[in-house]
Amino acid sequence: MTLDNRPFWHSTGIVPVVTIRDADRAVPLARTLAEAGLPIIEITLRTPSALDAIRRIAAEVPEAHVGAGTIRHPADIEAALNAGARFLVSPGATDALVRAAAGCPIPWLPGCATPSEAMRLADHGFATVKFFPASSYGGTRTLRALAAPLAGMEFIPTGGIGPADLADYLSLPSVVAVGGSWMVREDWLDSGDLSSIAEAARAACVRVRDLRTPAPADRPG
Repeated sequence: MTLDNRPFWHSTGIVPVVTIRDADRAVPLARTLAEAGLPIIEITLRTPSALDAIRRIAAEVPEAHVGAGTIRHPADIEAALNAGARFLVSPGATDALVRAAAGCPIPWLPGCATPSEAMRLADHGFATVKFFPASSYGGTRTLRALAAPLAGMEFIPTGGIGPADLADYLSLPSVVAVGGSWMVREDWLDSGDLSSIAEAARAACVRVRDLRTPAPADRPG
């Protein structure tokens, strides 16, 4: 793996973070998100169904770019690769994970919350890292201060972020995308409410597009 993982994360501005309890929901969910404009999907390894969900999406929804989140141990990397994951996300970064990721053929987004953690990841060649848990660590105020002395590093804040926070986070030059679960609420997932998921995902895409579109210059009167 090339540790410069920057190009991968720029495309959509939002990475849906999904905790799925029923793998039978995985394929319809992935199709719904991809059709709504959010094809990069993180499935957290927090449930027994997670790897099966990744496996099914990878096999049946080629338009989706499914990855494994909550990677904590080198064995998780191997399991995610075997399931067909196309990227990895971790809440932090241990020495063992950094060593294992150096030989990994897919992008890895390691997590950090402090300047020392971010600097350590930069020393290992990572250009883009996860800021987690974003809201608990002070949100945009902390991230702005964290990024200021770390020129060239980019962040994907995740944790406690909702649609009302998008403008504040995406206005930061160091933020390339945000991770969030508001468009894949667990009650919607459990009930199979794909219409609500699609509506929330489309609204998120429109919001990101509007935020990324420069305002027209004022014309002289």
